[in-house]
Amino acid sequence: MSAHPSHEAPGRSATGFLPAIARIEGLPIILVFVVLVVFFMSAAPQVFLGWPIYLSFLTTVPPMVILAIGLTLVVAAGEIDLSFPSVMAFSGFLFAWCETTLGHPWLGVLAALAGGALIGVVNGVLVAIVGVPSIIVTIGTQFFWAGAASILSGGQSAALQELSGGSVDKTFASDLFGFLPMQSLWAAAIAIFIWFILNRHRFGEHILFIGDSRTVARVAGVNVVRETVKLFTLMGVLGGFASVLLTIENLNYFSTQGQGYLLPALAGVFIGGTSVFGGAATIVGTFFGTFIIGMLEAGVVATGIAGFWVQAIEGVVFVSAVTLHLLVENPAKLRAIGGLVGLRRGS
Repeated sequence: MSAHPSHEAPGRSATGFLPAIARIEGLPIILVFVVLVVFFMSAAPQVFLGWPIYLSFLTTVPPMVILAIGLTLVVAAGEIDLSFPSVMAFSGFLFAWCETTLGHPWLGVLAALAGGALIGVVNGVLVAIVGVPSIIVTIGTQFFWAGAASILSGGQSAALQELSGGSVDKTFASDLFGFLPMQSLWAAAIAIFIWFILNRHRFGEHILFIGDSRTVARVAGVNVVRETVKLFTLMGVLGGFASVLLTIENLNYFSTQGQGYLLPALAGVFIGGTSVFGGAATIVGTFFGTFIIGMLEAGVVATGIAGFWVQAIEGVVFVSAVTLHLLVENPAKLRAIGGLVGLRRGS
């Protein structure tokens, strides 16, 4: 055996290489993302071979990424939160009011985060202590806080042009080095932070325990009530922060902002590979899944396909990505399908 050391080492390395690749978090959705980018580059080179389109994605997609990342933790715990669009409306109002009435945008940032936290605490208490199913609670609070934002704002928008060039604008919506949107850096930082919470912190471990089984989590010593309230509070804070980014980027507040984010954020979570049943989640998958959703419409239109095809194509990509993820993560299903196909051919 010692006479051929050079032949054995490559063999061991090769056998270990593919499993190592397969263990990369979010690999299926990363592959889908790369395939889509390559397709758009070939189908619409005049758009996707230039850098402006990617900078536009880095400006417009980050609020949705932040929402989807927070929602990933909620779904991992076996819950759902449908109230974050109204969080964006209510928190955005608080931010705009502090700026237009008090002239303190930084106070507005704190108020927006506090408003989101308040909604999250209410959701968490109703779910964890009162025992109302999260889907019922968050549908109700979605209507309530959206109505509150409309009432408080009088249904009027608020122009915030005075923020342009100020410290808040430079911190959250300027271009670093003259080209890199700050929104993308904030989204990346939050994604990394939440990844460490989910994968390296006791809170993330508790979330996954709860998602697997609340009974088992309680037996294991997890304070399910406390962790659930913390979870919804975190989701509320992230919704408030996403509202700040959106409002500053637009330099305008409107009471319906956030309403278009519900389905795309949910799609980003499930395309990314987070289990709808709870107990398993991937922040990396959500990150790339949300960017897929964010770039699909622009990509489809750039290829020359009529705009009314966008939703149909989004549906195909959604189902294809989720199916690919399931097959990659569960090779037994792929073998079962292959065996079924073979059986039918034989018969």
